[in-house]
Amino acid sequence: MKDIESALIEERLYRPTKKFQENCNITAEQAIKQHADYKFNPESFWKGLANQFIEWDKPFTKICSGSRPFFKWFEDGELNVSKNCVDRHIKNTNNAIIHISESGKKENISYKKLYEKVNRFSWSLKKMKLKEGDRVIIYMPTIPESIIAMLACARLGIIHSVVFAGFSSESLKDRIIDCNAKAVITVDGFKRSGKLIESKKVVDEAIEAGCECVKAVLIFNNLNLKISKNKIDFTWDEIAPRESVVVDPLSMNAEALLFILYTSGSTGKPKGIMHSSAGYLLNCSLTSRWVFDLKENDIFWCTADIGWVTGHSYVVYGPLSLGATVLIYDGAPTYPDKNRFWKIIEENKVTVFYTAPTAIRTLMKVGEDSPRSFKLDSLRLLGTVGEPINPKAWVWYHKMIGLGNCPIVDTWWQTETGANMIAPLPGISDLAPGTCTKPLPGIETAIMDTNGDEITNANIGGDLVIKNPWPSMLRGIWNDENRYKQTYWSKYNGKYYITGDTARYDDKGNIWIMGRSDDVVNISGHRLGTMEVESALVAHINVAEAAVVSYKHEIKGEAIHAFVSLKQNTKKLDNSKYADELRQWVKKKIGSIAVPERISFSDMLPKTRSGKIMRRLLRNLARGEEISGDTSTLENESVIAQLREIL
Repeated sequence: MKDIESALIEERLYRPTKKFQENCNITAEQAIKQHADYKFNPESFWKGLANQFIEWDKPFTKICSGSRPFFKWFEDGELNVSKNCVDRHIKNTNNAIIHISESGKKENISYKKLYEKVNRFSWSLKKMKLKEGDRVIIYMPTIPESIIAMLACARLGIIHSVVFAGFSSESLKDRIIDCNAKAVITVDGFKRSGKLIESKKVVDEAIEAGCECVKAVLIFNNLNLKISKNKIDFTWDEIAPRESVVVDPLSMNAEALLFILYTSGSTGKPKGIMHSSAGYLLNCSLTSRWVFDLKENDIFWCTADIGWVTGHSYVVYGPLSLGATVLIYDGAPTYPDKNRFWKIIEENKVTVFYTAPTAIRTLMKVGEDSPRSFKLDSLRLLGTVGEPINPKAWVWYHKMIGLGNCPIVDTWWQTETGANMIAPLPGISDLAPGTCTKPLPGIETAIMDTNGDEITNANIGGDLVIKNPWPSMLRGIWNDENRYKQTYWSKYNGKYYITGDTARYDDKGNIWIMGRSDDVVNISGHRLGTMEVESALVAHINVAEAAVVSYKHEIKGEAIHAFVSLKQNTKKLDNSKYADELRQWVKKKIGSIAVPERISFSDMLPKTRSGKIMRRLLRNLARGEEISGDTSTLENESVIAQLREIL
């Protein structure tokens, strides 16, 4: 097998402004020292950062112990994550949380108020006989009470598993049973795009389907709906203390599990990714400071739902550990109109904005010039997460949202890594649209060819791996040690952590993610990453979004099937003419080998509610297969039927 080929070149570079460079948290000199310190003595490097960023109840003496694939960090130290995120900031004058509901209601919660709320709910959890090591499911939208529930669990050593509030009862049931959860924390209901979603009913359906392990359901009256109550059901008000209380945070071992987060993966079968306390908190905290340049006076809006790892790391634990203000919006980005994001930024003077490339392309699609009508000059840094951002969307984001003044941190990481691994340092890095740049200090990556050798030349793609352990790495898959070893460590003789992504270097040493290894297409002996073909397609003036998959071809072995969504204002023409035009466009941008054999046009693509395109489903469709895996995360399940009609 040949290495993965690349022909997509990006030569534009964007420098941070002089003002940003002068005020950034990590300077070029400091970054050079951090890299040098890690190279000289990795254990001393991590020891210094752990003491800088974490308030310890009991100091650690061990740094990293264990062997592949099972590592422990700071294992003889003790801390409490909730204490680190709340108690030590109680005297801060800034807000901890600003909450905007879809209906427009706004709530400000100070650190002092957050401290009181977390203590009160911790008392309630203790009243329900929940204790250290128990598992609790949190099935709630992104509201303050969700964060309070997470922090209260962390305060008591209860392992939380947040389940995305849009999941079906079947998906919820699977996760409850897998982790043997003792309780479910939920809401009566919430609104999304103006539609009512009755969460309590979904929980009831899941429990009735066979969740005998659940002994209590705690319901927050979010909308004050009339709900049916069972013997194990309690509202927050019923179990809350009548007066203010203080619940001392439990001193936890550094390796104690903080949470389990289920991710579907390429097979569709959920994996319970386990994250420990100290190591996870450390990487979340230091990346919030280094990558997002967070300061106490910042208003940081990460648009992720708390049901995803981005919501854990950069809505809750990372920013709150630094005493910053997080803004959360409990609603859809285009409801009640396409300008909702820009209005929120203007009205709340958001300074740091972190969202997904899919959201950016969607907002470009529905109103490319709309941001001009809003005052966005409070922004000083932008970020992207979830998948690589194509250069066209990057430049629009930089120009229209950042007004040409904001560095863009294009971050690469995973549920499994816990925190950013590859990302720009915003006051230092020369930014090329579309690259996540270079590994952060303390992170060692490599790109491997099919023979297991490291690739060092530019524009040759291979498997992206992480060479050495890092504090926030996953501690395994809940109840499935073999799957953990097979999925993440079996390749290359267990020497490296396998990310499942493919990547290449450019001639400046920057890393470009080329897509999942499952998405590599082998056309007439040429191995191509589908991400580059997608990037070429969306660079066309009329294309809003594109997703590329492979299917079997009698002559070429495999061929490319592109699913394309055009901009709303695009002139209606015959699809065959657009297809021919796009084929010529890809040929010009990349070469004839990358030209899609099939092109299907659709008003929408199958996306999760977090904004990721579900390429697994598109592969099934392109190959004429039955749809496999869980589809309950789809934003709009009717899209599958629509796509079948156009094939």
